[in-house]
Amino acid sequence: MNFFKSLGKLFKKEIMLSVSLLAAIISLFITPPSKDLLTQIDWKTLATLFMLLSVLEGFKQENIFLPLLRKTSKLSSIKNLTCFFVFSVFLTSMFVTNDVSLIIFVPLTIFLFRFGNKEKYIIPVLTFENIAAIRGSLLTPFGSPQNLFLFSQSGISAGKFILIMLPLWLFSAILLFIFILFLYRKDEKEQITINPERLKKQTSPDRKKQIVYITLFVIIIAAIVTRTKFWSYVTLFVLASLLIFDYKILLKTDYILLLTFFCFFVFSSSICKNPQISQFLQKTVTNHEYIWSILLSQLISNVPAAIVLWPFTSNLRALLYGLDSAGLCSIIGSLASVINLRIYAKEYPGQSFKFIIKFTWISMIFFAIVVIPQLLLLIFFS
Repeated sequence: MNFFKSLGKLFKKEIMLSVSLLAAIISLFITPPSKDLLTQIDWKTLATLFMLLSVLEGFKQENIFLPLLRKTSKLSSIKNLTCFFVFSVFLTSMFVTNDVSLIIFVPLTIFLFRFGNKEKYIIPVLTFENIAAIRGSLLTPFGSPQNLFLFSQSGISAGKFILIMLPLWLFSAILLFIFILFLYRKDEKEQITINPERLKKQTSPDRKKQIVYITLFVIIIAAIVTRTKFWSYVTLFVLASLLIFDYKILLKTDYILLLTFFCFFVFSSSICKNPQISQFLQKTVTNHEYIWSILLSQLISNVPAAIVLWPFTSNLRALLYGLDSAGLCSIIGSLASVINLRIYAKEYPGQSFKFIIKFTWISMIFFAIVVIPQLLLLIFFS
């Protein structure tokens, strides 16, 4: 009885896990499980996420980002500090993927805003960072998992891909800056004061472990950027290194988030294998990729939606525009958003719903502004 009670509390607390697990269970009734299902799951993404979550937990434990925190603490204007974090996410997401940029900068943002007694701004700023991750990463083929998948499947050149996405990227950068100005409209010169003594009191790091974590991080990023086929060996190397140098960090890895991703991948794989659903998508998706990608992403997230919709699309631009905008509509719309929520929930237990509400209405306003210009671009290039 206590086991089921604890399980119920877990699913009530972990909203995204509950949604993904329910979706996975329903999909297995639609398409009975088979051996092929395991081969269809994106194990590479799961392995990469495991490595990043583990290594960046080590970053946090060993205060590797402390020098950066000390430098950013010198930005006395909270508006300037917000611009620094938001556009750091916007720019880095193009090269290390949107989820990685959030994993790096969201904990730093929470940490610094706490120290500066500006926690009232944390949710809006994290939402801006989420938008920055989604809209900054759309420019490059390897900025997000769905971009990488469609880039590899379509066979177009990297230059052409960037030209297709450039108008959205530029407009998003300008709009993000306007959103930041609006947030601090009542006092554009509002100051944030970080007590240097509080930063000095942080736990003394282990230099040996710092070197190990930084080295592993560089290896992981290199594996992502180079699209190596030997990702499984990289994963084993990272796991072995952690077991040797700091096995306790593996106990702190966010396995709830990994399980959430796994459930979403089970759902998308099962749906793709159902013949009736495949026939329906074949008839309805063609020439309606933009709306389909946005709506389907709200049910299964944009990465699984890309996998489901690609075989039935005839307009790559429309599919890209829709998938790279879907994360603005809801938390489920982008797996990067799920990561953002998970990091926040870990720091503020029991406040997930509060985050979702504020996140959704801010993101929806951004979406409402960009959705029509994108549609006009699609009509112009059709």
